[in-house]
Amino acid sequence: MEQILVWILFAVGLVLIIKGGDYFVDAASWIAETLHIPKFIIGATIVSLATTLPELLVSLIAAAEGSVDMAVGNAVGSVTANIGLIFAILLAAAPPLITRKQLAPKGILMLAAAALLWVLSLNGSLTVLASLGLLVIFALFIWENIASGKKEMQDSAAEKVHNDKKTVIVNIVKFVLGAAGIVIGARLLVDNGTAIAVSLGVEQRIISLTMVAIGTSLPELVTTITALVKKQGSLSVGNILGANIIDMTLILPLCAVISGGSLPISATSLSLDMPLCLGIGLLAVLPTLISGKFRRWQGIVMLVIYAAYIVLLAVNPAL
Repeated sequence: MEQILVWILFAVGLVLIIKGGDYFVDAASWIAETLHIPKFIIGATIVSLATTLPELLVSLIAAAEGSVDMAVGNAVGSVTANIGLIFAILLAAAPPLITRKQLAPKGILMLAAAALLWVLSLNGSLTVLASLGLLVIFALFIWENIASGKKEMQDSAAEKVHNDKKTVIVNIVKFVLGAAGIVIGARLLVDNGTAIAVSLGVEQRIISLTMVAIGTSLPELVTTITALVKKQGSLSVGNILGANIIDMTLILPLCAVISGGSLPISATSLSLDMPLCLGIGLLAVLPTLISGKFRRWQGIVMLVIYAAYIVLLAVNPAL
């Protein structure tokens, strides 16, 4: 009976993130159009903050309970999954149109965060003092979004969109319910998906490196797929870049505080997970900054690299 309940809750979680993603993207697109802010910026701020809630909750709870490997693995693993799986799917399916001017600030900040996180952790731990560097990048990220949003709103000041009270209320409710559905659904999928994997005899360490990291990235995946269907690719790009910056520059410093001022980093994370995270990020951003557009081959190559990474973890659990 208990096993049946696990499968039912897993299915409920799946339904919640699918429907929640639908509402969430619709409402986020409405906010962008109403405020005359590019969907890319909305995706990088409001949507990113909402879709990173699962990573934030899982990592903070893990750090508070002393499971530091889970906290670090979830945050770094989620960034790798966001780029190597979710972003890669978007690029392979339908490369979105985006300007170099839009991509450069957030793309460079994401790469800087990944590189700085790796460098600051080379001594085997991430201290609160070292985390200040990551928090500076987070502050720059927020400042850049505010500045970009103000400029776009000024440029569009002449165009006013008038919404009746009912439309405003409906979209606010859709946004809140959509975000809640995504977060709760992701939690149900992670918890019950992990329980299913354990019952099938899957190695616990592999579960933490794959199911938990991918599971907490489900909001980004749902948002991306929904955005693809609704032809809102730029919103998805902003969401993924913003979520990655938040994961590395806000969640891990908070975990360092909760874990007593220093967050231990495993040798495996330093030798494999962090370098891969940075490398796959470079592949996603640099070619586009050079050519001015995303290419389908980037997505395909990133998917191959991510698949190889997962296979490596599966066949070498001692890594």
